[in-house]
Amino acid sequence: MKDLARIPVKELVRSDTIKSKFNDVLGKRAPQFISSIVNIVNSNQDLKNVDQTSVISSALVAASLDLPINQNFGYMYLVPYSGKAQPQMGYKGYIQLAQRSGQYKRLNAISVYKDEFHGWNPLTEELNYTPAFRDRDKDEQPIGYVGSFKLLNGFEKTVFWTHSMIDDHRQKFSKMSGKQQPSGVWATDFDAMALKTVLRNLIGKWGPMSVDMQTAFLTDEETVDDVSNDIKDINATETDEAPASDVSELINNNDSSSSKNTRKTSSKTSRKAKENSNQEVLDGFEKEIDDDADTNK
Repeated sequence: MKDLARIPVKELVRSDTIKSKFNDVLGKRAPQFISSIVNIVNSNQDLKNVDQTSVISSALVAASLDLPINQNFGYMYLVPYSGKAQPQMGYKGYIQLAQRSGQYKRLNAISVYKDEFHGWNPLTEELNYTPAFRDRDKDEQPIGYVGSFKLLNGFEKTVFWTHSMIDDHRQKFSKMSGKQQPSGVWATDFDAMALKTVLRNLIGKWGPMSVDMQTAFLTDEETVDDVSNDIKDINATETDEAPASDVSELINNNDSSSSKNTRKTSSKTSRKAKENSNQEVLDGFEKEIDDDADTNK
């Protein structure tokens, strides 16, 4: 039996069991999503070196939330940490899930620069802010970040975090961000991750928590250890065939595999996968909620 952790993702996703998992969640969009997993791993050497089943498990979290994992979109990232891949929410992902709840009239978070900021009253939540829209120099750093929402029922909330508060929080709570020197997404796009921190705290403490939002909080920057037994029990013969040479071949094979493959093993795993609900997949992913949802300095 092959060690699944070492089998390349582009081979793992050819398994009928894994394809069935994504098909159950995404339906006709599964082949495109699976191809994006292969593309991301192929472009990231660090992801190639982690436990490959953790990549699949993290991608299943994104699929269950119907969020793309392309880093350029900023909804969710697959990030290597301690030999495994972990799902990491982006601020756009939290906004997307909030919009789907249908309870928000307004939700936003922005960077605030020195020439725009004139004061903040945390008691009344009044921000003295004068927008100064212009191109900023790369070395011009925001002094803080503000997040605000208003619900359809009229409830509204605003929070303001200074740049130093964000960085202190990053070092204390974000395992994948490095310590004093930011790393990963924090190094390449600090502002985006700062906005995510503000929104996560804002929604986690005062916003409505839909089922999808709860799942996002529970899995954000957490290793998905409890991989479904269906994935763990993949028959080695399911990954013995030659890997796809490109994404188009992978998609074509995905579309035609059910009609070409009649082996008893794949039939058995496909039936089993269809019987499992999406909630059963998520049950294996849930963990204790991060302390950052309870922190607003």
